Amino acid sequence: MNVILEAIQKSAIRIKNAIDVKDIGYSQEQNSSGETQLQLDIQSDLIIEEELSQVPGVHTIASEEKEHPMVLNENGHYFIAFDPLDGSSLVDVNLSVGSIFGIYEGAFTPTKMVASCYVVYGPRVELVFAFEDKVSLYLLQAGEFEFVKHIQLNEKGKINAPGGTQQCWAPFHKTMIDSFFARGYRLRYSGGMVPDLHQILLKGGGLFSYPGASDKPEGKLRMLFEVFPFAFIFELAGGKAVDGIKRVLEKEPKHVHDTSPCFFGSSNEIDEVVSVYAGQQ
Repeated sequence: MNVILEAIQKSAIRIKNAIDVKDIGYSQEQNSSGETQLQLDIQSDLIIEEELSQVPGVHTIASEEKEHPMVLNENGHYFIAFDPLDGSSLVDVNLSVGSIFGIYEGAFTPTKMVASCYVVYGPRVELVFAFEDKVSLYLLQAGEFEFVKHIQLNEKGKINAPGGTQQCWAPFHKTMIDSFFARGYRLRYSGGMVPDLHQILLKGGGLFSYPGASDKPEGKLRMLFEVFPFAFIFELAGGKAVDGIKRVLEKEPKHVHDTSPCFFGSSNEIDEVVSVYAGQQ
């Protein structure tokens, strides 16, 4: 696992350098969702592929930018799904973006998840790695990632980060979100999953939501590349992650790009989400 973490760290440093280059224009390519890719998306994808291909233990990789998984080493046993540059459209306005990694052993299924990781490219480059019984924060300093601390969520937080198009929300969902604000929760939403969830983790708790809605009944965020990795981190940090009804880590994707509604947060907020959604069944 240390070798995989080192490969992710090398990727992060290279991606940070790529972000600092002025040309981040659009390519003529589209990703698996039909979205026009930034040159930076393609470059980040290739960087991670190159670094992971040098790790003998990695059997297969799957990227949010590619339609199908890619076998790297038939003798490996780790399966790694990643979003090479989540929120890349925010780069041109200089907001934080990130890379997300889900690490599975033997197959792309949440029951086989053994670790997860994400990197935040902001004013500082930070990396969060969840493995065994700890969620660890690292900071890039002079070309090396240095351990900072372990992350643990409080039972209750103060941040509310509601995703999705509000006019497409179900009325009961909007009522729930408004009730959090009425109780003094602070709005913190950049449009980037990585920095928004990172803030909730480092500020001690709160709620991030991306529900199923009329425009996207199954949500927007992909299970393997985005939802499962953060669910693993939040649960290990003492929080919870659900789709409104059940733990997202109990869901089984039929395709590598399947999506799911998702709610991440400290336990009090997620318990309230489950209670509200249960009342709609």
